[in-house]
Amino acid sequence: MKRMTAMKLSALAIAAAVSLSGCASSGGSNADGMVSKLGDNEKSVSLLGWPGYAEKDWVAPFESSTGCKVTFKSYGTSDEALTLFKTGDYDAVAASGDLTLRLIAGKNVQPLNTDLMPNYANVYSFLKDRSWNSADGKTYGVPHGYGANLLMYNTDVVKPAPTSWDVVFDKASAYKGKVTAYDSPIYLADAALYLMKHDTTLGITNPYALDETQLAAAVDLLKQQRQNIGEYWSDYVKTGQSFETGNTVVGTTWQVIVNAMAKGTKVKAIMPSEGATGWSDSWMISSSAKSPNCAYQWLNYIDSPKANAMAVEYFGEAPVTQDACQYTSDKTFCDSYHAGDAAYSDKIWYWTTPIAKCLDGRTDVKCTDYQAWTKAWQQIKG
Repeated sequence: MKRMTAMKLSALAIAAAVSLSGCASSGGSNADGMVSKLGDNEKSVSLLGWPGYAEKDWVAPFESSTGCKVTFKSYGTSDEALTLFKTGDYDAVAASGDLTLRLIAGKNVQPLNTDLMPNYANVYSFLKDRSWNSADGKTYGVPHGYGANLLMYNTDVVKPAPTSWDVVFDKASAYKGKVTAYDSPIYLADAALYLMKHDTTLGITNPYALDETQLAAAVDLLKQQRQNIGEYWSDYVKTGQSFETGNTVVGTTWQVIVNAMAKGTKVKAIMPSEGATGWSDSWMISSSAKSPNCAYQWLNYIDSPKANAMAVEYFGEAPVTQDACQYTSDKTFCDSYHAGDAAYSDKIWYWTTPIAKCLDGRTDVKCTDYQAWTKAWQQIKG
């Protein structure tokens, strides 16, 4: 099973500042709480992640090589993951960018000593030390996989072939009732990205850093779009079927949806001229992990070439190391997902939780947090 549900975020307040020093007992710790060396494995590790992130094919070799027996629980939304992880029952969690800052701000995860994870050195540099997996110069998450939210369209119906997101915004009325969009407050960033390129007077430089005026503009754009939406999607199988039947002809998609379309379906997916939003999921270790040594072993293992290849191919996203590409069963997989293409990655604005402290560096205004985004999304959908 791959990612079957969308991330639906609730109205949780996000801390305005991110300054932490989480810790967990291991072989030794630095003054700031970061593990300095590993100790003996604890024989077990409890993991929390998206469905398909810890399957038997790659879990079994890990257990055999480390002696750490894995227990894994999957979740369907980032809100569910937050609730579960805060119980303290899990040593590590695979979190998307709409959750990671909440975990960091809540001191639920610890800063990582990446020197203790040799495979991290081979992770693509463009996925390291980013706003969704790092804070205060410290790394809190190691990458698992990544992908873009693309524009898909029916080649028989949508003409001329689009090159811009304008086909789902300013020109969406031409396909009224057959336009689709991702069902989550994070979709406001898609509107903000479009406005960033088409209405420069708003001064948007980061689609996840919106002041009240900028957020209002994104809301207005999505309210206009709402009149043309046939359905918002949260299940990628169902949205693929909707494209196959012709009930949907244009809207947001994932590469895994494109690859799974029935043979003969006349659709195409593109990276529009404005770029796109996307995700880069990270494994993070609990600040109160009961098995920190095994957790470190898991984070190192999941970035090893064979394990990462199996995990991302099963799930449907790009691997985080080039070496993983030689182990995918589909030898065109990495090309299909633009793995390692830094220029392509630069076009993706990876999901990052909006917080009151503006992520674009502004200090003269207060930005809107996810609580405001969630309220706005409820207003848009009605």
